[in-house]
Amino acid sequence: MRKVWIGATAAVAAAVGFVMVLVAGVYIVAGTMLGGLGGVGKALAEGAVPAAYQTLVQKWGNLCPALNPALLAAQLYQESGFNPRAKSPAKAEGIAQFIPGTWATHGIDGDGDGDRDVWDPNDAIPSAASYDCELASYVQDVPGDRTKNMLAAYNAGAYAVIKYGGVPPYKETRNYVRIITTLEDSFAAPVNRVDPSKQAAGAIYFAQKKLGTPYLWGGNGTPDQDGRFDCSGLTKAAYDSVGIDLPRVANDQYNAGPHPRREELLPGDLVFFSDDLTDSRAIRHVGIYVGGGYMIDAPRPGAVIRFDPIDTPDWFGATRVTEDGAKALPTTV
Repeated sequence: MRKVWIGATAAVAAAVGFVMVLVAGVYIVAGTMLGGLGGVGKALAEGAVPAAYQTLVQKWGNLCPALNPALLAAQLYQESGFNPRAKSPAKAEGIAQFIPGTWATHGIDGDGDGDRDVWDPNDAIPSAASYDCELASYVQDVPGDRTKNMLAAYNAGAYAVIKYGGVPPYKETRNYVRIITTLEDSFAAPVNRVDPSKQAAGAIYFAQKKLGTPYLWGGNGTPDQDGRFDCSGLTKAAYDSVGIDLPRVANDQYNAGPHPRREELLPGDLVFFSDDLTDSRAIRHVGIYVGGGYMIDAPRPGAVIRFDPIDTPDWFGATRVTEDGAKALPTTV
């Protein structure tokens, strides 16, 4: 829900004018160095992991050379969406989705309180890192990328990686490795410039055409909904129009690419807002940045799609959407 309304028609008209000027620069300007939360190995982007797990992921993600904090974060997100109470039909449990037999053998007492609790992230996250590194040691002599071999062993077993001399030719395993290694970029603090999406201008153009459309909770812009949208329905449709398939909800859209800082925003970046600035899973609003401190968004019931300022107390962060990042996102988490 957004609280600030740019009401005057003149203001909207002026904003439309500057959008096209700014969009023209999308392909000229790219982000610079991005900050993150430090540590050995690949650091986490600020806000990419819920604050309750940030220290754990940063610490245990540096357990062995085949692992890094961003990779561990991507794995946890893929497994459970950072939900410590997650349980799958296959009886995998907790934030790291251990099945009981694997937990019995590989679960560790990560917080030193005398028990091993699969439902406690203080045990489960260290156990996931420990198990990853144990698997990495099993397949350390296998040719190829050690991290990909480790992830393949997590999914298909170390024996299969050894047998095939690398990632085995199983569709599920290859998809698992591809998804985790791609999502890693969505959780890492980039060390090089972040190039703008080639589709950014098209996404903005789509959103511009929807200015003035009434908001609809759950709206996807379909004919039966009279072409109306909610916030994440609008951003999804905007990027769908240029061939990028985003998840439906805002807090998953946050993981569709790397995270530029406020001063590095470019038109087309998604911008996010939350009442809990420590937890990306609590994000509850998203818009498309157009430059000059403004976004196009579908703010709330009773309002219309409009221009709104982004510099409000509930500002959470931004994402520069990439095709690979969007493709890697789980369809349900």
